[in-house]
Amino acid sequence: MRWSERRTNFRAILNGERCIHPGSVADPMTARITQEVGFEVCIFAGSVASMSVLAAPDLIVLTLSEFADQTRRICRATELPLLVDADHGYGNALSVRRTVEELEMAGVAGLSIEDTNLPAPHGSGGRARLISLEEGVGKMKAALDARYDPDLVIAGRTSAPGIEGVEEAVKRATAYEAAGVDALFLVGVKNREELAAVAAEVSTPIILGSASREMMDCEWLASLGVRICLQGHKVHAAAMAAFLRTQQALADGTHPDDLDGIAPSDTMKRLMRADNYDRWSASYL
Repeated sequence: MRWSERRTNFRAILNGERCIHPGSVADPMTARITQEVGFEVCIFAGSVASMSVLAAPDLIVLTLSEFADQTRRICRATELPLLVDADHGYGNALSVRRTVEELEMAGVAGLSIEDTNLPAPHGSGGRARLISLEEGVGKMKAALDARYDPDLVIAGRTSAPGIEGVEEAVKRATAYEAAGVDALFLVGVKNREELAAVAAEVSTPIILGSASREMMDCEWLASLGVRICLQGHKVHAAAMAAFLRTQQALADGTHPDDLDGIAPSDTMKRLMRADNYDRWSASYL
């Protein structure tokens, strides 16, 4: 697999002048579809991984090996660069090193390590908290030191905007920038004013998560140094609704030939690369 080429393409986006939306993926087939419809980058979120692998909520019950295995399957199925949400690195700074090693070998173009205190500790009452700034910096340094391919992008992710506010977000963003991360991943920014305040203090490319509708202006975002802006992961909820509706119809007695919204056979063959398998079968069998 041409991991280096994908990482080079991903870095070109981060170092460019545009802001793009990544396509959220859950498995090899959704990654193929994402490539086909024209996205330039895929993103595999921790919440989506927990849903697709475990059918569980995003409570950090997924393991690194499970996440890396699914990541590897996704990378195999698409030529697009894949950005993954590696959560807190599945433990302390030493675990972060292992996380980077596993995900780099799986083929990702970039990964984010966040500073949220995960999994939620006893007594938190469900309220999100941050680890100390010192521990956060240690995790970023561990991630950077662990990578083998210098083109692999390490993004320092902070939830400070939504948990502690702009002042703490600036403190953490500048500290992670000083540690040498390739991108800053901001989560919980509420409005344009907050984003502008953080962006004014850093020069590292920004990845923006959970952006509101009024912030979804790629030209304006690009002017602030935002190179990737997430659109959330509702596409998977839409897919689940379609499957539930169709499966329910079958359970209620609808004949398969009478189902609505069925992908044509040529579409399914194209997405599964059936022509390749036919050619290989003719050559080898």
